[in-house]
Amino acid sequence: MQVWSDIVCPWCYVGKRRLEAAIARMSEPTDIEIIWRAFELDPGAPRVQPRQTSYGERLARKYGTSIAQADAMIERMTSVAAADGLTFRFDRIRPGNTFDAHRILHLAGERGVQDAVKERLLRAYMTEGEPIGDSEALARLSGEAGLDPDEVRHVLAGDAHAKQVRADEDEAHRLGIDAVPFFVLGGVYGVSGAQPVEALHQALTKAMAEAPQRAIPEGAVCGPEGCG
Repeated sequence: MQVWSDIVCPWCYVGKRRLEAAIARMSEPTDIEIIWRAFELDPGAPRVQPRQTSYGERLARKYGTSIAQADAMIERMTSVAAADGLTFRFDRIRPGNTFDAHRILHLAGERGVQDAVKERLLRAYMTEGEPIGDSEALARLSGEAGLDPDEVRHVLAGDAHAKQVRADEDEAHRLGIDAVPFFVLGGVYGVSGAQPVEALHQALTKAMAEAPQRAIPEGAVCGPEGCG
């Protein structure tokens, strides 16, 4: 299965955890390969943004709401994440460009540790306040998840895997994906958003049965304008 997501997407982390729970519920032993595809929520972002404003202030600007309303949205996302065993620390988040992170995820795919690197980067951003666009941070974090930090530095020094990232984004455009997470199961069945575990489990079951239809149930997603 393929999943389009971004490192700076809160619902993508929730969706990952729920997908793992859905796979664990499968009644028959199954070896489901998850391929993480690139999607940039803010491709024009600088590598590392200075902490000039709070996450609530940035969210309020995106949605045109008050800071109080934005803080309420953050509280909701934090509570939902906690119910799925995740700790979101929006007070620590350091926004930045994720293009290089996606390049490293393609490298991780070649080395057989993509899921581990994906998990490490999500936790680093959403919980630990790591600057996800910083090259040295990416090398260190990826090294903790099974990659060779020197190889990561070599990749980041050039343009390796850039074409693969752009190909992911082009494919997302072709499929009409404009918000993430987005799951494609069996190549024919699509699920949009951080669906409840049961919904993802049902989608997996249908995909395993090679259901011919392509359905797109909708759940919580993040798009270029923010997370809903």
